[in-house]
Amino acid sequence: QVQLVESGGGLVQAGGSLRLSCAASGVTFSFYVLGWYRQAPGKERELVATISRGGTPNYADSVKGRFTISRDTAKNTVGLQMNSLRPEDTAVYYCNIRRPTTDTTYWGQGTQVTVSS
Repeated sequence: QVQLVESGGGLVQAGGSLRLSCAASGVTFSFYVLGWYRQAPGKERELVATISRGGTPNYADSVKGRFTISRDTAKNTVGLQMNSLRPEDTAVYYCNIRRPTTDTTYWGQGTQVTVSS
């Protein structure tokens, strides 16, 4: 049974930092592309960042230079370091893993990030 468990969300003032972490179990982590998505109230879920199996990151323009995605295959975790947070970063953040060869996808339950102005 595959499980993705996120942690690290919370309330922070604008300009502050948070680190999200997602721990996966029941999968061979190295087979998967890892990512973080977010969904703000009344908006569509959007891509924040992904990291390939080889460790190449990809970021949405809105977070480039502020967020850093990382993966630890030995620990089956994916992290998202978020710096210089803005009120518009407020959303529920979801961990996502996708196996490119089969397009199998799993989602975490989401963690709330709230940035106050």
